[in-house]
Amino acid sequence: MSSKDESIFSKDALMHTDAGKDILKQVMMRSDRYKQFQYYRELAEREFPKFLDRLVGELHSSIIKDEDPLNTLNGFIREAEPDGFMLERIFMIDADRVEEVRRRLADIDRCRAHLNRLLDSNYVKMTYPVFYALLDGACSYLNINVSDAERDVIIDGHVIAIDLSEPMDRIMDMDEDIEYLDDYRLICPYMLKIARRKISSIGKDILESFEQGFRDAKHGQYIDLILKNNPTAMDEESMNECYKKYRAVMGTAGRNMVLKDSPLRRIFYHGMARAGESVGCANEIEDSIKGRIIKVPSWPLYYALNTRDIRLAFDLTFRKSKIYLDDVLIAIEMLPERFATKHFLEFMVLNIRHYNEYWYRRVKEYDLNMFTTGLKER
Repeated sequence: MSSKDESIFSKDALMHTDAGKDILKQVMMRSDRYKQFQYYRELAEREFPKFLDRLVGELHSSIIKDEDPLNTLNGFIREAEPDGFMLERIFMIDADRVEEVRRRLADIDRCRAHLNRLLDSNYVKMTYPVFYALLDGACSYLNINVSDAERDVIIDGHVIAIDLSEPMDRIMDMDEDIEYLDDYRLICPYMLKIARRKISSIGKDILESFEQGFRDAKHGQYIDLILKNNPTAMDEESMNECYKKYRAVMGTAGRNMVLKDSPLRRIFYHGMARAGESVGCANEIEDSIKGRIIKVPSWPLYYALNTRDIRLAFDLTFRKSKIYLDDVLIAIEMLPERFATKHFLEFMVLNIRHYNEYWYRRVKEYDLNMFTTGLKER
């Protein structure tokens, strides 16, 4: 599996988790699961640079050809704005600075550097090969022929939509890439337009599915913003609503890898949504370690506020990640017996389990008093 930190899947790291040991065993045995996983990982490694080149070219062209970038940004803010929350104060660029930002982005090398940074995301890197496997499996089962060009359009559009969350999160959290936030503000609307254009070319029902997922993700982001401003209001229901941002984005992308009506759409949504939520738990632990403060909102903070026990909070978050992952296994069991890429999906679950356990073990190595100050301040 690929991630932002490749050392997580090094031999040494794999030796320290139960799932990692199982991965190493399957690698040594050259199991069918491993061989299919390796095929899609290598395919993704070959295709990702081509995807990046396409996206850089399309983004750069969209920006330099736009005669009214301020209007484009305003339109994005109106569309992306959840009900009841004003994004304008967070995303707007002063009118007299928009042209300056566009001049910077007219440098194609700067566009490439930004996209490299934004695509360096666990969600992008861990799901990119999954889309190839889901698409291949669905097309094989449903006897659908898809050209390489059509495959690129389908996968590109959904990966771009997933990656849009990266600049948006950095703008709203203001805890990373501070010097690039104005550039990210102007990039966002063009990323959405590119993703929507690609997805709309696949078919009306696929576009409608994407639009519903986008609306659901906005709702989840709205709850996220509310809880950021009032973390003590967190309860299980609001956290589940907040996690809609993972379910909607990842689940919708999975569902849209099925190009005609089939129960596979619901199964793919189920599996990918729960996989996104499971990885979300580990990401919250990782972000807490790196930031030395429990992320707001997050399951660790929810459990810490209710138990006043930080170690227990991380224990419960890890258990939550396992509940989500058990649901992924249920989705895989729902697949038809002759589903061609089931071996890949089973090995993918093993990688997610290792990833989650890796960060859980890491947090237990720390003196958890380092989180106490941030907790008391809330």
